[in-house]
Amino acid sequence: MADSGKRKSEVAGGDNESKEHGETHKVRKVVGNETGNDNGSASEFLLSGFETIAILRDSAREKNIFIHGKIADQETVVILEKTPIREESLPEIFKDSRLTLEMKNDIYSTYQLRPPPHLNEIKTTVVCPATEKHVKKYLRQETFLLEESGEDYLSITLPFIQSQSFSLQWVYNILEKKAEVERVVFEDPDPQLGFVLLPDFKWDQKQLDDLYLIAIVHRRDLRSLRDLTSEHLPLLGNIRTAGQEAIRKRYGVAADKLRVYLHYQPSYYHLHVHFTSLSYDAPGCGVERAHLLSDVIQNLEAQPRHYRARRLSFPVRADDGLLAKFREAGKA
Repeated sequence: MADSGKRKSEVAGGDNESKEHGETHKVRKVVGNETGNDNGSASEFLLSGFETIAILRDSAREKNIFIHGKIADQETVVILEKTPIREESLPEIFKDSRLTLEMKNDIYSTYQLRPPPHLNEIKTTVVCPATEKHVKKYLRQETFLLEESGEDYLSITLPFIQSQSFSLQWVYNILEKKAEVERVVFEDPDPQLGFVLLPDFKWDQKQLDDLYLIAIVHRRDLRSLRDLTSEHLPLLGNIRTAGQEAIRKRYGVAADKLRVYLHYQPSYYHLHVHFTSLSYDAPGCGVERAHLLSDVIQNLEAQPRHYRARRLSFPVRADDGLLAKFREAGKA
């Protein structure tokens, strides 16, 4: 969720795209004239006065670009992403689009296709006001793989996390029904076993190929994988079972078509679980960061304090403060 925004703190190891929501003071997702947190008329021309400062990162493969600039003298990051082509829109694309021939050679020809405006959407995430950390977060940087023992977590990582000032108020707003109420797909209100399930902002909810939802637990004493013990198996089991069933009922996607996992390091430090389509190569789903929920449950069943003691590896960016702490301690 912003992180697409996809919920998301700039502390260690967080995936760039998966952090768009969490530490943002104000996030607006705009697709055409449709907005996430504001009414359409108020936000329709939000970017008309945007002044570009620098391109932070772009990807021709992923069809997105991250831009640093200003809106009304406020530092801003804008993320533009081409939306997927949907099967149901194909008849209209073929019927109403204009083609301009670029090249023809025997049976091969290439064209520029101009579809109707409403079929040429660009998903847009606005972070405003953005801090220096937001700008650095989206800047393309070299990454490194850290290996953290249980002792390293207690002596290096946990103090670093506690020294950070990123607010989780956006999470509490969701849990307290002060924000994004209309986006909630499912909720179990139990204070110990319950959670809220809602779409991540990276998913435009217009096709199932890139389905992406986040389950945010109601408990506020669990930060990450490192806090989990066998005591939390009922909570994890409930998230897996109830979350999969809610997605089946709402979207018709079966449990064996879902990838359900936790990040370590997470992008924000309030326990949450990712549900993505198995066919979707979601940001942060690689083995260096994602831990399948089913594996987490089995590990805790076998060893009640498995994640308190085991060594965990995770990627960090070159400018990540945690990398500096590990280097100072001679651990990297």
